[in-house]
Amino acid sequence: MKLKYFFPLFIAALALTTSCADENQVTLLDEIQVSSSYVSIPQTGGSTSITVTAKDSWTAEKVTTEKDAVEWLTISSTTGSAGETQLTFSAPDAINGRTAVVLLTSAGKTQRINIIQGLPIASDATCAEVIAGPDSKTYRVTGVCTSIVNTQYGNWYLTDKTGTVYIYGTLDKDGKAQNFLSWKLEVGDEITVEGPKTTYGSTIELVDVTVLNINKSLVKVDSVANAELLPEGGEFTAFITCKGQGVSVDIPEDAKSWLSISSIQQSGTNAVVKFQAVANSGGDRSTTITFHTTDGKKDYTTQASLTQKGAIIEASIADFIAAADKNTQYRLTGVITSITDASKGRFYIRDFSGEVYVYNMAGFASLGLKAGDIITITGKYDFYNVPEVVSAVLEKAISVTPATIAEVLAKPDSSTDYYIVSGTIDSIENPTYGNLHLKDGGSEIYVYGCYPGWGATGDFRKNLLADKGIVLGDKLTVIGTKTTYNNTIQLQNGIYFSHE
Repeated sequence: MKLKYFFPLFIAALALTTSCADENQVTLLDEIQVSSSYVSIPQTGGSTSITVTAKDSWTAEKVTTEKDAVEWLTISSTTGSAGETQLTFSAPDAINGRTAVVLLTSAGKTQRINIIQGLPIASDATCAEVIAGPDSKTYRVTGVCTSIVNTQYGNWYLTDKTGTVYIYGTLDKDGKAQNFLSWKLEVGDEITVEGPKTTYGSTIELVDVTVLNINKSLVKVDSVANAELLPEGGEFTAFITCKGQGVSVDIPEDAKSWLSISSIQQSGTNAVVKFQAVANSGGDRSTTITFHTTDGKKDYTTQASLTQKGAIIEASIADFIAAADKNTQYRLTGVITSITDASKGRFYIRDFSGEVYVYNMAGFASLGLKAGDIITITGKYDFYNVPEVVSAVLEKAISVTPATIAEVLAKPDSSTDYYIVSGTIDSIENPTYGNLHLKDGGSEIYVYGCYPGWGATGDFRKNLLADKGIVLGDKLTVIGTKTTYNNTIQLQNGIYFSHE
């Protein structure tokens, strides 16, 4: 069924300009009054003035949002004193109709001034023309809803044969916001909207659009089974309602090597399409499947998304760097050696085999991690001047407590509480494994094993002191747990952090 909704924008705008022409309109606030609370600026550009009468000093402020800074509007003055003042509003040529609001505030009272320049005139356009066109211009576009992001405000993606535009805000049939669900819009529906273009960062948007027409799709995905497959593969099923002349399926080229159609069964308007995914030995992967039907004249589409987890390979940092595989997910464990930007999640992690840079780990700033902590992360390989871990996710963290030797000596034995301790090497009992005594002031502790980093086993535990050139008298910082053996307090299984 085709639904059409036409809104009398021109009539509303015309009524607004008529109000602007009413020179007798005066607000009734005692503190601040204006000769007109509606200001109309010519479409071709120019200025319009009003008279402000205030009993006290006043300020003028444009109402801006993160989407609209109202840079096109100039106000002759943003402050004034008691008495009568002429206030002028100016704007250059308008590409299209536009509006703004200015707030005049005095003695705790606020007067709202509505600004309009020209009438909103929508241009019929393709998505590509919207993308290439200027901001602030109003466009009318027809396309298919390919994804719905927010069902309160009505944020979704509109796609035609030329490209895709993001819709940021959808008004209901009465022109009100935050009532998107009243449209009952579904992915696959063809819709015609109009609204002003803006660019937010790198995203092209039409903002607070008006719906002119909805053409309900003849095919839609009612539900899916196994939308997130395990690495070993399996069956993905889409349950579809089709009111057209049969269902056809389009699997993207880059997914055909691992995803195939196993069956299509249709009874009346109900169809079940089953797919088979092969085992995934690489990284996470996903695809979007398109279902088509036709009424003999027009093609209708809807889509379903499928993801498949990849195998996560547990690796040393050296093996991760050597593999240089950008598709595989890796699991790495090591010590945070330094943090270059906590707000963006940029830091270095080291194990016994090497060190690597982690670039932009999501949520790092809120995790409370610090240098010295032992973490396990998953991520993928990338290279930008140096090897990097990207798309990193924290799996596990061991908080390491900075402490003096005296503080560690007073702690209870524990195999799970880790401390990071600094001291001067007073003696070395076993240079191969790094058994040594550390002193700090009047306190001394025995370090039973000082290894190159987290995860060292067998021969990888040997010869740290020689490899690093560490000798008696050097200051050593080491991570370990406290234990007692034969009445001797020890820092056990020490992990090298740094030395001077």
